[in-house]
Amino acid sequence: MSEHPGNDQPDPLGSFDEIIAAETDRDPDLAVIEAGSRTLRTQGGPPEGDVPARPADPEVDKALREVETELAGRWGETKLEPSVSRIAALMDVLGEPQRSYPSIHITGTNGKTSTARMIEALLGAFELRTGRYTSPHVQSITERISLDGAPITAERFIETYQDIKPYVEMVDTSQEYRLSFFEVLTGMAYAAFADAPVDVAVVEVGMGGSWDATNVIDGDVAVVTPIGLDHTDRLGDTTGEIAGEKAGIIKQDATVILAQQPVDAAQVLLKKAVEVDATVAREGLEFGVVARQVAVGGQLLTLRGLGGEYTEVYLPLHGAHQAHNAAVALAAVEAFFGVGAQRAEPLDIDTVRKAFAAVSSPGRLEVVRRSPTVVLDAAHNPAGAEATAEAVREAFDFTRLIGVVGASADKNVRGLLEAFEPIFAEVVVTQNSTHRAMDADELAAIAVEIFGEERVQVEPRLPEALEAAITLAEEEGEFAGGGVLVTGSVITVGEARLLLGKG
Repeated sequence: MSEHPGNDQPDPLGSFDEIIAAETDRDPDLAVIEAGSRTLRTQGGPPEGDVPARPADPEVDKALREVETELAGRWGETKLEPSVSRIAALMDVLGEPQRSYPSIHITGTNGKTSTARMIEALLGAFELRTGRYTSPHVQSITERISLDGAPITAERFIETYQDIKPYVEMVDTSQEYRLSFFEVLTGMAYAAFADAPVDVAVVEVGMGGSWDATNVIDGDVAVVTPIGLDHTDRLGDTTGEIAGEKAGIIKQDATVILAQQPVDAAQVLLKKAVEVDATVAREGLEFGVVARQVAVGGQLLTLRGLGGEYTEVYLPLHGAHQAHNAAVALAAVEAFFGVGAQRAEPLDIDTVRKAFAAVSSPGRLEVVRRSPTVVLDAAHNPAGAEATAEAVREAFDFTRLIGVVGASADKNVRGLLEAFEPIFAEVVVTQNSTHRAMDADELAAIAVEIFGEERVQVEPRLPEALEAAITLAEEEGEFAGGGVLVTGSVITVGEARLLLGKG
């Protein structure tokens, strides 16, 4: 790699591997977080504020690791028992903290986190105190709970956990199953928001909607981003069936903001809205993207909202899908403020522009290195991969793009690879360090069927995969258009971000 530290400095990739190896007695996700933050410090600084590193204070770091270890000992996010009974019991003993503030609830298959971040930015620009709960995290578990646009501090995360721990243990003893990792985190988020207190919570579901742990709130605004085929083993085999689960967040008299949907999904969602007397705004009818053009570092948009047109909106994110996310986010905030219902005038255009210009979404077509350019994107299903591939074609002038793909075993990996095949000159298949990762050789066998043997390289360890991909991209020469796209999983992207740092 052309930008490695000199011989007198530690090699961050080697350090990362050593730390991971030394952490075999801990949850692999936690080992990655620890290793990545320590290797980043050897490269001269922490990542950006919205993706925090480990606490600098050893005592705080130790306390946070103890909390992480306790959480990791519970059911993971991929093991589910479809019920909200446990989280409802926890809310009951905590005094129903989730009912002390209004909320915007977000479901869908792709775009949830980016849309949540945009909604949060808009609400904050209008001087509301926000709480945001999203998942999974890119690097640090504290990213999942944000106040005022920034992840809560490690100290506050620990304090919140300790505050609710006695109540969690009380519920554990009264239920057939203990509260899961995600349920405890959800309880922490709702408690932290009430304690702040926030003016509004922006909450992303973990999976589905009806029985998702977040669904103990009654969102004033329910947002449904595009629905595709993902988690089919748990949510259904068609987009209509999946929509049936996701429609569970639509509550009595709410306002529903629908992104563009497959016909069968739209029918299910509209039927649910009618049943509960919800007001519906649909992308392409009541709101949408009027125009967009590529700009340096992002795109310039004209959006039609519920209250009128918003022109010259700069969004520092790439891709048509992010423009559509922006339209959905704008409509959601308009609905929250009553635009189009109680009030006719649009939101203040300068405030809207300021908010969107400040949006970031780590791990979503994020450039983390130059010469050659390395881009990270958390696409992990075919629909997401297709949107990413289209955005790469539009926003980057790569003459030779090398893919680094590490996917989860429970995903439609073939569809993911097929979506990327037209834009990858070669692909380096790898695997992240978690138990959910698809074996690199198994992934390679599928890749060979799609790309051909000569275009596939196997590097089971991510550090070597990054090395190999950057070397292949550099074959174009220093001033040519070689690049690397790391994708396939949020975990893979998070690990790569830790390895490579920012800037």
